[in-house]
Amino acid sequence: MSDRRHVLTPEALEMMDTIERTGSFAAAARELGKVPSALTYSVRQLEDALDVLLFDRRSRQAQFTAAGQELLNEGRRLLAQIDAVANRVQRVASGWETQLTIAVDGIVSHGPLLDLVQAFHETSPPTRLKIRDEVLTGTWEALAAGHADLALGISAGRPGISDIHMDTLGDVEFVFVVAPFHPLAAQTEPLSAAELTAHRIIAVADTTRRTESATVGILPGQDVLTLSTMGDKLEALRRGLGCGFLPEYMVRNDVEAGRLLRKEVAQPPRITRAHYAWRQVGPQPGKALAWWLAQLSSPTTREALLSVPCLG
Repeated sequence: MSDRRHVLTPEALEMMDTIERTGSFAAAARELGKVPSALTYSVRQLEDALDVLLFDRRSRQAQFTAAGQELLNEGRRLLAQIDAVANRVQRVASGWETQLTIAVDGIVSHGPLLDLVQAFHETSPPTRLKIRDEVLTGTWEALAAGHADLALGISAGRPGISDIHMDTLGDVEFVFVVAPFHPLAAQTEPLSAAELTAHRIIAVADTTRRTESATVGILPGQDVLTLSTMGDKLEALRRGLGCGFLPEYMVRNDVEAGRLLRKEVAQPPRITRAHYAWRQVGPQPGKALAWWLAQLSSPTTREALLSVPCLG
């Protein structure tokens, strides 16, 4: 194993690539600044260490064996990875984070979020992105526990942590909807608490792992169907599996198409102020986090994240 590692170097892989590109040992030797005998010796060292034949000696051209072709292909991939690692290390040293994790609450529209992801990648940063889908308390908890660097869509009233900063994302209006064939669809508005309690409500599970789960909009004694995502909840509402509240922008297309009916309830309007928060150690954020914070400083971007309707 040590002999293999000793000879299977970037220089050896580069040699294989040059032989294939130039078509002969002599041409490869000239490009690499070696005499042909030195190149031949290097090839034999590589073959001895791997215990395989890399070239067909019966051909006058540099004809690869199947094993040689495999080494060539994998070698090119490894050389590309080495270059990529070198570039990443070089750029990370200039202030870019190795990875940026973003916790995203279910109320945030994924279309505009992915637009931001695409724009971020187009800047060719060395930072890897990781997106975590969270709900309610779980969104804040991911940030507070150090599992995320940036959180989108959290509510206010969180305990103060010295290195966590918060700003307003925007207001989200929640509306009550049912399928056109649901029993509540024909009821006179506004729907009373007693009428709502008699029917199953659909909820999305809080993703918190350490603290008590939050519940919103569920009445005492009401039957509950709990799902994992807002998308699942929307589909369940379309199927008439229950009733429930969703952000107005998420159901706008379904209401306009008649797949869902918006019903008024005898409750105060449900408007939630959402925030974004980030963890910052030191006077300045890393360059990747700074890029995201710059985008979030735009009112247009913040509005899009809480208002772009779902497709379908």
